[in-house]
Amino acid sequence: MTATYHDFHTPIGTLRLVGDEDSIDRIDLPNRAAEPPDPAWTPSNGALPAALAEAKRQLGEYFDGKRREFDLPLALEGTEFQRCVWTELRRIPFGETISYGELATRIGKPTASRAVGAANGRNPVPVVVPCHRVIGGDGRLTGFGGGLPAKQALLDMERRAAGG
Repeated sequence: MTATYHDFHTPIGTLRLVGDEDSIDRIDLPNRAAEPPDPAWTPSNGALPAALAEAKRQLGEYFDGKRREFDLPLALEGTEFQRCVWTELRRIPFGETISYGELATRIGKPTASRAVGAANGRNPVPVVVPCHRVIGGDGRLTGFGGGLPAKQALLDMERRAAGG
């Protein structure tokens, strides 16, 4: 597969979408999107492959407060445990948060909150797989690849759009 990338401007900064006609492979948050792209990737230069075009459309709707869930073809590579965590992340309702401990309990591994945190941090498609909805057990914001201000902005935007 030849991956194509497209830098997409959003309210939290530039996201880099990576994928092909069939699927989205990754979304880089602003701090990582500022780095040079992988030399194996092709820049979009105009027309986007179908999956990237759809991701850009749905993310635009999300940032406009008009989309609560994503329906995108994802090609997520990870361990069985990571994929289990990422699947459970998608079940966290829009505008809500849970703790790492709660997420661990939901996947049937109540003592694995650290491992859940590590899997959360390896999520290749943040925002679409909403790792920003996981917070510390004491209610504080904790790690986010895009930085805590971006995490707070995403949560605030979702709460406003949800009417809360």
